[in-house]
Amino acid sequence: MTTRTAIAAGIALALGIGTAQAADPVTLQLKWVTQAQFAGYYVAAEKGFYDEEGLDVTINPGGPDVAPPQVIAGGGADVVIDWMPSALASREKGVPLVNISQPFKKSGLMLTCRKDTGITSPADFKGKTLGVWFGGNEYPFLSWMSKLGLKTDGGPDGVTVIKQGFNVDPLIQKQADCVSTMTYNEYWQVIDAGFKPEDLVVFKYDEQGEGTMEDGLYVMEDNLKDPAFVEKMAKFVKASMKGWDYARQNPDEAAMIVLENDASGAQTEAHQKRMMGEIAKLLDTEANGKLDPADFDRTVAILMSGGSDPVITKKPEGATSTAVYDAMK
Repeated sequence: MTTRTAIAAGIALALGIGTAQAADPVTLQLKWVTQAQFAGYYVAAEKGFYDEEGLDVTINPGGPDVAPPQVIAGGGADVVIDWMPSALASREKGVPLVNISQPFKKSGLMLTCRKDTGITSPADFKGKTLGVWFGGNEYPFLSWMSKLGLKTDGGPDGVTVIKQGFNVDPLIQKQADCVSTMTYNEYWQVIDAGFKPEDLVVFKYDEQGEGTMEDGLYVMEDNLKDPAFVEKMAKFVKASMKGWDYARQNPDEAAMIVLENDASGAQTEAHQKRMMGEIAKLLDTEANGKLDPADFDRTVAILMSGGSDPVITKKPEGATSTAVYDAMK
């Protein structure tokens, strides 16, 4: 059963028992394409958790040309998934995004290098070519390089940055010494390309003190002034976290639900099951997705540590809200 089929079935059931109240529509914009990175939302739809809350949820996949802050600013979604560095940078530039929930507790971002480049520590990056994702994903990298004192303009005292597509081809083709990878996705593309773990040197951003908050739920600030919207988001977050809890406990089933919703047909069962296993390691399992203020403060401090070129220039005010969780009580 697909997401839309599940929602339709729930509505039909409600009508069949004489319930006149229509389901409340919610549009969720994903940060990337349909994959296990977003399993909790697809599971919540498939298992009827959104139906139970009286919600009609539409899940819109993302892609390389989709920027969630732009989508929500243009009215294309009620709530979006974005990384905190991107969301806070967007906020400073005039898009008033507010974090209402943080399902991901840990960062999955890594820099994966070929061992034959001689890189054994960040001190060896100087003079090397590094693949970096842009579109909002570059901010943790730029902060890290600034902390290391490495310019990113390709000069002899810095690193050469290439704009990496969402693949690992630059590493495989030796166009880059290191590339950006996620623990749950691109790293395994390197392995599937024939590399062995011992052929690689991996630097996890979390372990380098540069781990920032990744997949969180963001809404527009003005909408939080509407009690009805806050109540709707409380129902959405409650059902979504129920979906994440189910996905974590039933990873193979969750991966199959994701596959059923992959309209592109590009995903494989093996990759999605492996991805779900890695995603489970990043999830918040204690606070029900409520953002820890310490995690926010750490992310802000990292983003502001860029010397003369910080990602954000001041600590954001009003960038997070507990209103949705207060409404869930």
